[in-house]
Amino acid sequence: MALVTSRPQLETGLDRDLPELARSLGAAGADVATVSWDDPRVDWEAFDLVVIRSAWDYSERVTEFLAWAGRVARLTVLANPASVVRWNTDKRYLAELAAAGVPVVPTAYLAPGDAIEIPDDGSFVVKPAHGAGARFAARYEKGEYDTAAAHIERMHAEGLTAMVQPYMARVDETGERALVFVGGRFLHAIQKGAVLAPGTAYDDEKMPHPDLRQWQPTAEELDVAERALAAVPGSPELLYARVDLVDGADGELPCVMELELVEPNLFLFLHADSLPAATEEILTAAR
Repeated sequence: MALVTSRPQLETGLDRDLPELARSLGAAGADVATVSWDDPRVDWEAFDLVVIRSAWDYSERVTEFLAWAGRVARLTVLANPASVVRWNTDKRYLAELAAAGVPVVPTAYLAPGDAIEIPDDGSFVVKPAHGAGARFAARYEKGEYDTAAAHIERMHAEGLTAMVQPYMARVDETGERALVFVGGRFLHAIQKGAVLAPGTAYDDEKMPHPDLRQWQPTAEELDVAERALAAVPGSPELLYARVDLVDGADGELPCVMELELVEPNLFLFLHADSLPAATEEILTAAR
């Protein structure tokens, strides 16, 4: 089987899960290769299972990445499926989740050519509909219309649809919670601090997972996460999933910030006891 990453991850080793997962699968008897998704030398048909792990540069090359996913899915088993990859790489899926009754962060979408409309009643976030690792994302305060508009214009110039969301203020107190599922079952959860600080420019480097710690999800968080997964079109079999949640306004029920089905960090390094379960689910998918 192949564990798919990107060239930058192979060079930097930032994906802390990757070597341990490869080691665990190998110890269980699997023949494992760790390869970059855009390596032209890879014979994808030679693998019985291709698992997307840390292709974290895909958001800068979405068209190319989707073409790769479709091609690999025609040659072998891709996890997650290419149809899921296509759907989940465009964050307009949040509108579909909302239509299905899943609580999500309220979101407005501004495609290139649309008039720029920005909230005037509090803090807000601007980020691209195709993005990862807080790329092109920034937090703005009331009155920063011109700076935010320039940010959106920059994204439009690159052909990107902008997302505008209210800043969910309780994230500064309670952080984000990420619930990880493998093989359709809840595996573990983490909590992290707020990613977007006031005054940080959209093109500045950001730490995507600050102040990481283990987390025990509430019943409400598990319910929202399961509802989000149940709303994925076509009810596909998902080898892995991560549901990122934040508190709603005024302490309301948690809401989905993102549903990560393409290349989520699973935080196995923070939950070492989860490695055997993740290994077994991947082996089961390969069989």
